[in-house]
Amino acid sequence: MVKRIAVIEKEKCIDGKGCTFVCGSVCPVNRTGEECIRLGSDNKPIIDESLCIGCGICSKRCPVSCISIINLPEEFDQEPIHRYGKNEFELFNLPTPIFGKVVGILGVNGIGKSTAIKILAGLLKPNLGDLEKEADVDQLIEYFKGTESQLFFEKIKQGEIKISYKPQQVDLIPKSQRGKVKDLLKKVDEKNQLNEIAKELQIENILDNDIKKISGGELQRVAIAASVLKKANLYVFDEPTSYLDIKQRIRVAKFIKKLADEGTAVLVVEHDLIILDYMTDLVHIMYGKQGVFGVVSQPKATRQAINVYLSGYLKEENVRFRDHVIKFEARPPIKKIAANVLTSWENIKKKLGKFNLKSEKGLIYRNDVVGILGENGIGKTSFVKILANVIEADKGKIIQKITVSYKPQYLESDSDELVINILQEAVQKYTNQIINPLNIKPLLDKKLNELSGGELQRVSIALCLSKKANLYLLDEPSAYLDVEQRLIVSKIIRDIMEQRGCSALVVDHDLLFIDYLSQRLLVFDGIPAKEGEAKGPFDMEEGMNVFLEDLGITFRRDLESNRPRTNKEGSVKDREQKEKGKYYYV
Repeated sequence: MVKRIAVIEKEKCIDGKGCTFVCGSVCPVNRTGEECIRLGSDNKPIIDESLCIGCGICSKRCPVSCISIINLPEEFDQEPIHRYGKNEFELFNLPTPIFGKVVGILGVNGIGKSTAIKILAGLLKPNLGDLEKEADVDQLIEYFKGTESQLFFEKIKQGEIKISYKPQQVDLIPKSQRGKVKDLLKKVDEKNQLNEIAKELQIENILDNDIKKISGGELQRVAIAASVLKKANLYVFDEPTSYLDIKQRIRVAKFIKKLADEGTAVLVVEHDLIILDYMTDLVHIMYGKQGVFGVVSQPKATRQAINVYLSGYLKEENVRFRDHVIKFEARPPIKKIAANVLTSWENIKKKLGKFNLKSEKGLIYRNDVVGILGENGIGKTSFVKILANVIEADKGKIIQKITVSYKPQYLESDSDELVINILQEAVQKYTNQIINPLNIKPLLDKKLNELSGGELQRVSIALCLSKKANLYLLDEPSAYLDVEQRLIVSKIIRDIMEQRGCSALVVDHDLLFIDYLSQRLLVFDGIPAKEGEAKGPFDMEEGMNVFLEDLGITFRRDLESNRPRTNKEGSVKDREQKEKGKYYYV
């Protein structure tokens, strides 16, 4: 018997507002006199999965595409570990914490990663598909009989496991907590290591600050510190590198990696593939359909798992979860000639309070995609704003005046304007080029203040790229996006620059995203909050060498997928490349 999942996104359903119960009227089973689809007490449809024949007519005819009917493979006969409600999201299986290892979880947004780790952290009680009651620990032991997870839940039952959890949405912390950072951390400091951990995470200078007045990156590191100060033997981190610059990401990755020992397990959800590769030993891939169901694969060695994820095919499970392979290419240097110069600048200087920004000279070619790398607080966004004419330089000049389209770092979400009104031009002119690849259509009838961070990011990127301009400036476009969305955005940007004969400057902290996207690099150096200098643009090899040498890490290309990988610090490969001064691919 085929297992079938029917999911209705009720927040999208327009029920009586222009919809005449289309799903019920077109359902073949309803037409025979049975009630496969009926209206519930909230005037929203309810689908009886036992009666549904899986024809998919209701989902195709629904005017707002809020219905998903999924026929699972015959071998997929297990019950879910959790279902949120009737016609709601289902999760199958759980990641396995392993003592002495950092285990990663990789998958797109809306596939159940946070749900899975909340169950393991004890924050969400699973129901094994029974909507009437929560499962107890004995039922979970039976459910996972014969697996590593059985041993985990037996240890939970015996009280041998204590869990500490770092949530995904650290921006919500100031809404529930008050007071100085130091006082809040003291409350959870069960190890009496506040000073040492604050130093390792470089938050010692903000300990006397109010929790409501620190930046997103500082808040992230405070949340990590709060988690680690608790005495636990399972540490769970949901997206620990959001808001962090590249140096901070490397530092946090090293810090998390050190936590795993014989008596301690670590679980991490992370979208930055270079950081995931750098800090994990094993990785679970999560696949399924966003917002409908998610499946946790068996764990694989990190390198193999990431390559399998990029291929889109799980051989052992015989599951193809993506219809295309994500490919990386070792691109040769692109020759530029002076006649193709789009714009340039000379001797730019700007004072912003106590901060000084400068750049001696630089130029951007047509069809150019320039990545911008540097720490937080070192002037990247300010420099982008000078080029975009958002702020004026104190000295120096932009030599060729050009039209600019700018996507800011921080996105405004307090408007009740409909997305369709904001993206009218994009919908009319660039449906295939921008709207479809970014999956904007389901968002068109939403208000801006109803969008999630990832949805708002995609709308902002679409708005920026739909405007007519010579130069597109995108500040941190990968924030809130999952791995696949980041790579889709990269391809869209590259294709548009080539087709329109224009150029892009992209500020971001995801090195894989920048490597995949960029033809050249602008590198920022200096002291955060004090001084910054824009150097370049360089070609990719020179720019990456400058940047990676400062980080003290080396990159190689994976032989199977061509993706960039960080060499293990102190390894033969790492030492060889450093001796040759070749930090970026030998």
